Amino acid sequence: MSSQIKRPEETRKKQQFTDMNPEGKSSDGTCPPLKASVSHPGDLHQPTNASSDRSSKTQLQLFSAPGAAAHDSGNTRGLHACPSLATMTIHVEGLVAIALFYVLILFVGIWAAWKNKHSGEAQGSDRSETIMVGGRDIGLFVGGFTMTATWVGGGYINGTAENVYQPGSGLAWAQAPFGYALSLVVGGLFFAKPMRSRGYVTMLDPFQQLYGKRMGGLLFIPALMGEIFWSAAILSALGATLSVIVDMDIKMSVVISALIAMFYTLVGGLYSVAYTDVVQLFCIFVGLWISVPFALTNPAVADITVTAVKEVYQSPWRGSVRKNDTWVWIDNFCLLMLGGIPWQVYFQRVLSASSATYAQVLSFLAAFGCIVMAVPSVLIGAIGASTDWNQTSYGSIPPREKDEADMILPIVLQHLCPPFVSFFGLGAVSAAVMSSADSSILSASSMFARNIYQLAFRQSASDREIVWVMRITIFVFGGLATLMALVTGTVYGLWYLSSDLVYVIIFPQLLSVLFVKGTNTYGSVAAYLFGMILRIGGGEPYLQLPPFIYYPGWTTEKRMHHITKEMEEVVIQKFPFKTVSMLASFLGNVAFSHLAKYLFESGKISYKYDFLEAVVSKHSGEIMDKTTLVTRSNNIGLSEMVSVKPRLSVTLAAAFTRRDTLPKETVEEEEEEESSPDSSHHDEE
Repeated sequence: MSSQIKRPEETRKKQQFTDMNPEGKSSDGTCPPLKASVSHPGDLHQPTNASSDRSSKTQLQLFSAPGAAAHDSGNTRGLHACPSLATMTIHVEGLVAIALFYVLILFVGIWAAWKNKHSGEAQGSDRSETIMVGGRDIGLFVGGFTMTATWVGGGYINGTAENVYQPGSGLAWAQAPFGYALSLVVGGLFFAKPMRSRGYVTMLDPFQQLYGKRMGGLLFIPALMGEIFWSAAILSALGATLSVIVDMDIKMSVVISALIAMFYTLVGGLYSVAYTDVVQLFCIFVGLWISVPFALTNPAVADITVTAVKEVYQSPWRGSVRKNDTWVWIDNFCLLMLGGIPWQVYFQRVLSASSATYAQVLSFLAAFGCIVMAVPSVLIGAIGASTDWNQTSYGSIPPREKDEADMILPIVLQHLCPPFVSFFGLGAVSAAVMSSADSSILSASSMFARNIYQLAFRQSASDREIVWVMRITIFVFGGLATLMALVTGTVYGLWYLSSDLVYVIIFPQLLSVLFVKGTNTYGSVAAYLFGMILRIGGGEPYLQLPPFIYYPGWTTEKRMHHITKEMEEVVIQKFPFKTVSMLASFLGNVAFSHLAKYLFESGKISYKYDFLEAVVSKHSGEIMDKTTLVTRSNNIGLSEMVSVKPRLSVTLAAAFTRRDTLPKETVEEEEEEESSPDSSHHDEE
């Protein structure tokens, strides 16, 4: 767990600030509403305007009370100038709800850390590995919840409701629920079992095993970017949400939220993340399902079964896909389905399962959970599309005409439900969103501590040293995400681009390293470059990154830039270039790997030019020892590599080769070999 620059909805949101006079009021003398913008991986590429480019990725909104305060990437120019904003009273019910749920999540996180503080000790597991993968004893109940929480969070439910509500978009373009459900199914069928059965600790382990530590470092870059930018986006939106509900300063609320998430993550690692995920999903489920009956039975709401197919107050919420948008729809859906797999937040849960079979079952349970958790959001979006807003306290102008379609979920909760139901729902979802950032911070710190610090620089590092590196990086990455949430105006654009790079770079390489024999570091480098160039070549308007590759079917349109407020001509790519980039990256890896192997082994190129030590080197310091990293029963295609000299410490070897996860016959075989005379003679030499 995106939007392109100057998405139509972004233009409308930012235009509010251009219409403000120096005193912070809009042209009609009223104060602008506060909106907290956030994108979620589960809501990528979903349009919010029928006339807009369907390749636009929806910029999702967390909720805030409509008509509160304006927030634009930390810019509070109009907050203190507007009298109604400066004197806004604290909502006591909102404050109580937020405090209750925050205390609950913090308590659960600390309790989980205390309860499992000795986990893994009986099996001889390192403390660092316990923090990363929870001692590999996460059961079905907690595992099912935390796996579902991989994608289900505040952005997921708000974005689904928004897309169902938007006229011309509707349910047809709310791709996240089915896209990410299928992502979990595909991950469970093909990726969960080989990753868990081989005892890996992070997603990057197989890459470093086959392609070397330098290539692992390169692949760490897009993975890290995705985790950090997502955390920044969620914190930015959450801060604005809290500033409305409890009238807190935006910066203070962001810092407090980040500190709470970092604290229990640092104390309990994956255990705290997993157990707080249970609370998170429970809060969302109960909060929304309590609200739906009240909203459905409100006198202002028409029959949603009628408004699904007939125009009553707006176009039918069922939606449709126009013919010229078909390829974009497919491209976006493939990105959700396949691009949702190569994320550490997903494999973090897979590798924490108590067995490979459990890892598969958890993926399937989470797929079901994604669909179930989306149902109340779909209903709320449909309710918003079926409401005569003139009969509500919201006013006669519908949210879509006030450019507040992105706020439809909190608007429905606030104006169609009793106050106690509204505050319970808003408070629950607010606290749940705060819990969504913790796993991304833990994922980033896990990959850095293990795959960069330990495997690339300090192979002899002690377990205590690795634990301290993780603790430090949790604060560093969490602080970096918090800083970006407060000061940068391009965090969403960076997140959208990095999430695409995960899809076009990491996913094809994950396919290659697990299922394709014969790939090597040369092919991996070529695939990395192909995917990056083809994706960046398509442009990213949100970052003012113009395309230098114009794919078939491209068009242009005038849009206002979200920062400069200037009108500019933006290129819209109608071609499914992201999926094409992914396929080109995969084919490039296979082709260049076999080409490099042929050139070196045939003598066309001298062995001395194998500078990556990936084809013919006998004692590579780059390629990880296969007997150290995986068990002998694996079927990863490593036969093309000459045996390499073990260079890693015994502690590091134990981290990769978990004896308690190995088949009994494999353990017995290793014990026999260790006690054989030949083995002793070899050791003496």
